[in-house]
Amino acid sequence: MAPAEPARRRRKSKAASVMRSAAEQLEQLLGRPPESVSAIKPTEDGWEAHVEVLELERIPETTSVMGSYRVVLDEDGDLVSYERIRRYTRGQIDRRV
Repeated sequence: MAPAEPARRRRKSKAASVMRSAAEQLEQLLGRPPESVSAIKPTEDGWEAHVEVLELERIPETTSVMGSYRVVLDEDGDLVSYERIRRYTRGQIDRRV
């Protein structure tokens, strides 16, 4: 019998799988490929991810319009809901207080 996999490694592996799942499922719904997954966290019912999507390509690239989407997934990584929470230009820098 193989030794049990450490819990930390299992969580990391599951988070990576959920990130891919969130990006793939959102792409199917929006018809646009995600640029990145900027956040992921476990919730009581599954996972929540923030996915960045190019919504309007412009020249120069820094003026392209991006959308940030909150994606909610169940424990199995299946998409439950999504919503756009922010639009911004690619070159925009957030100010933190």
